[in-house]
Amino acid sequence: MKKTFTYSAFTALLLLLCLLPSLGMLLPAQEGEAGGNQALSRAPALRDAEGRWNPSYLSQMQDYAGDNFYLRQEMITAWSALNAQVLRSSITEDVLLGTDGWLYFADTLPDYAGLAPMSDRELFSAARNLSLMAEYCESQGARFLFTVAPNKNSLYPEHMPGLTASCEPHDAERLEAKLARWGLNANYLDLFSLFRGQEETLYFKTDSHWNGKGAALAADEINRALGRSSGYFDSPFVPEESHKGDLYDMLYPAGGGLEEDQVYGGELSFEYDAPIRSAENLTIMTHGGGEGSLLMFRDSFGNNLYPYLADSFDAALFSRSMPYRLDLAAQREADYVVAELVERNLRYLIQNVPVMPAPVREVPDGFRSFGSGVHFRQTPSDTLAGYALTTGPLIPEDLLLPDAASDSPMLVLTSDSRYYEAFFLENGQIGLYLPEDVQPLGLAYRPA
Repeated sequence: MKKTFTYSAFTALLLLLCLLPSLGMLLPAQEGEAGGNQALSRAPALRDAEGRWNPSYLSQMQDYAGDNFYLRQEMITAWSALNAQVLRSSITEDVLLGTDGWLYFADTLPDYAGLAPMSDRELFSAARNLSLMAEYCESQGARFLFTVAPNKNSLYPEHMPGLTASCEPHDAERLEAKLARWGLNANYLDLFSLFRGQEETLYFKTDSHWNGKGAALAADEINRALGRSSGYFDSPFVPEESHKGDLYDMLYPAGGGLEEDQVYGGELSFEYDAPIRSAENLTIMTHGGGEGSLLMFRDSFGNNLYPYLADSFDAALFSRSMPYRLDLAAQREADYVVAELVERNLRYLIQNVPVMPAPVREVPDGFRSFGSGVHFRQTPSDTLAGYALTTGPLIPEDLLLPDAASDSPMLVLTSDSRYYEAFFLENGQIGLYLPEDVQPLGLAYRPA
């Protein structure tokens, strides 16, 4: 009898443990925040705002239950810790476990190991696109600067988990050489050499970004490259265990581990033009104690960077928009335009068409016209009034300009008998913003 009771109690306990995640969802306020960049599903409604039945209710409820069962984050954290400590493995493909507690973002592995590097044509395309961006900004009276935020393992490879780094130049180095060939040295800021020249570690161990002092160093160098001066890096910094790393958060969403950050000890004098929710805001506008107007396109590396630059300028707009809204340079009467892009995302430069009118060109001698069979897509722009985003050419693969010189600009002939230079995109495509009242008719390029 006692034995039967023990089995029954054990079985009941197992059932209770199995039911606990579901039963716990009956408790209030079970919707929480996910770890890392994950977004949790929200509880679906039976009816929409107009009172109609929601046909996707059951599938949405399944997603909600899978994302929000009771103690989900705690269970993930415990399982991740067990795998990390016992098996030395990460439960998420986004995070690499390094040595001595270091974590690395897995998306940086191709750059580190030299896997699938950008082709020479892609690097030429990126460099040519940057030259068009610089030309346009300068035509609007703004100085243009492009810089690359280094991947953490490009600066601190000694903690990588037994993986061999490529001996070949990385894409960022190869792109710098292409920019030099186009005479764009003054428009490019090399942060790799700057950070490698510092004795102290300026990136977080459990985060993919630079810390507060690393951001100050980058801000000083950006100001210097723009012909300005600042001394944030040489100011006092206070070490505080206050930072929860993004990579740590992906692995241990319920974890409370914090690592040391270098917190700026001086005073930053700037105000927000409008309240922001966080440093992740798509747009941040500020007024500071410096001079001039800044338009800056940035990614997550700008989260720690923008306060220093906001302090440096009288007016600043920091944008995470992609493609780059270069048309804002004229609207903001910007004196400076800065584009910061992390090393692992350099292909963004050939995946998006910056929002700006395409420049009109005279066709140089030796260019070949190509019109037969060329087709383009045109979409009226929601952001650039009076212009249409034009992409293409949609032509058979065997007609993809096999004899185009690798350093030839691509010009588009239009119905107003003008030629406009296009941005290069991936897979042999091009893109540009043309006036709405003109139609693309063909291409011109310099044969090899």
